[in-house]
Amino acid sequence: MNLVALPAFSDNYVWMLHDGHRALVVDPGDATPVQAALDAQGLALAGILVTHHHPDHVGGVDALRGRLQGPVFGPARETIPAPYLPVQAGSAVQLLGLDFTVIDVPGHTAGHVAYWWAGDATQAPVLFCGDTLFSAGCGRLFEGTPAQMHASLAALAALPDATRVCCAHEYTGSNLQFAAAVEPHNAEVAAHITRCQALRAGGQPTLPSTIALERAINPFMRCAQPSVIAAARAQGAANDSGSEVLGALREWKNRFR
Repeated sequence: MNLVALPAFSDNYVWMLHDGHRALVVDPGDATPVQAALDAQGLALAGILVTHHHPDHVGGVDALRGRLQGPVFGPARETIPAPYLPVQAGSAVQLLGLDFTVIDVPGHTAGHVAYWWAGDATQAPVLFCGDTLFSAGCGRLFEGTPAQMHASLAALAALPDATRVCCAHEYTGSNLQFAAAVEPHNAEVAAHITRCQALRAGGQPTLPSTIALERAINPFMRCAQPSVIAAARAQGAANDSGSEVLGALREWKNRFR
């Protein structure tokens, strides 16, 4: 399987997974880069995975239906362009001969889902997490609560270390600057800033990340760490609970420049 990040808009990625003949795409907010990639490599579009309802994730779905040779899967608790097969935790999703686990990850939106493939003997697992988990960050809480986002990130943090984290936006640089403000002595954050600056200077995406890396650098996945708790308390967190710490961090990030 080949994993490809297709840039869209100013900072989105439409993720494509293909076997050289058939492809699936995730969150096609814009059909144009998908169509170009399918044409360039002679791929058939076997299916579409949607994580949540925002227009920059679903805007290209209808434009792709004319060449779609399989289903569209989307969150059962949200409305996306019909027809589609609604999914939630426990749903069976099979595409390209792969079995995906659906994980409910509310917080950014009320019904947000993620899709995880366990990998095989030759390839590491893959997580398509939409706007719930970003490298060194998390999505804004437009429809959910800090408690929901904390639980969602905990579920993703429990995935295997080698899981490739396919986020839907190139937000890593700004997220790392915030992570450095939260934990100024975190050497992993400092090292990853250097790596990502080199990648972006070369015109390369900073993604996918890995679950192991996110547990080391992402303050929203480190809400039990004393250094993160102290930073959150300084920003108004009322206590040391994970949801309170995450909520204070998210409010801080919203105004961080």
